[in-house]
Formats: sequence, C-alpha cells, structure tokens
Amino acid sequence: MCAPHTGYMFAMPSNAKLSVRAYQSTDLDVVIAIFLGAIREVASKDYDQAQVDAWAQVNRDAWAKRRLSRPTWVAVLGQASVGFTDLEANGHLDMMFVHPAHQGIGVATLLLETVEAAANMQGISRLFTEASITARPFFEKRGFSVLASQRVEKRGQMLTNFRMQKTLA
Repeated sequence: MCAPHTGYMFAMPSNAKLSVRAYQSTDLDVVIAIFLGAIREVASKDYDQAQVDAWAQVNRDAWAKRRLSRPTWVAVLGQASVGFTDLEANGHLDMMFVHPAHQGIGVATLLLETVEAAANMQGISRLFTEASITARPFFEKRGFSVLASQRVEKRGQMLTNFRMQKTLA
C-alpha cells in the first residue's frame, strides 16, 4: 500500500529487520515526508487543522543544513526509512518522528535508545525535548518527566507542547 505524502511503498515482509543508521544527505526528502506524514496523519488527532497546517511546513534548504549540523539517525525497516531523530550537543532532542504506517512497532523506542547511547558516549547526562501532545505519553513511558506545559507560536497558530527531560544513568 502506498502511504500518503511519501510516494513509496510500505508492503514489508513479516521478517523485515528494523535498524538505525546515520542520516545521509540523500535522506532529506524521505525524512521530510516522514515529518509531514506524522504531523498530518498522527498528530492531527491532537491538534486542529489550522495548527497542523502551520506546523506541517518545511523550508527544504534549512532542513538540509539542520540535519547535517547535528547527529541525526534514520530508522530503517527492510529497505524503507520509517523514522528519524536527532541530538544536539547540549542533550536537546529536537525531532523524533515515525511514519504513520509504522507507529507502535518499536521504531521510536529504537531511535530513543540510539539517542541515549550516543548521549552516554558523549558524556551528556540529561536529555530534554519539547514533546507534542501526541508524543508526551511515549516519552513519559520511557522515563521523561514533564517540566512544564507551554504554548508556542507556529506561523500564527498557538500549539501546546511539553518541556520534558530525562536524567541518564
């Protein structure tokens, strides 16, 4: 079945292996598609259409620079990229998105485990993020605590998210 917003197929054999690898510049279009699909099809249950429209916009050149400016990882199932995340040097996890067709199968968990391992290797003792309403339960189940609820402006729309953190061992 062809997933909306991506233009590539997601029929996976049941034995397809889930793995994580470093982002490459050739991944730009697929991570943008994952981002847009996750917002439009998953986060849209927690945000109204105007908020989704404001959030689901991409400046391709800025994204290209941003992805290469920090460690970014891509989750791959079989041959298909199905999620991505990043980590800034100060422990900020800025983005973690999973394709709508692959929610709930461990993609985000594997991405977070990758981030935590990288943070530990870099001597980062605390991860923090601004989680959407949609992502908050995922992060809470994995040891993040809510520091504050906040309203942020995106292209004229106010969106609620949560400042969260996790102390690493």
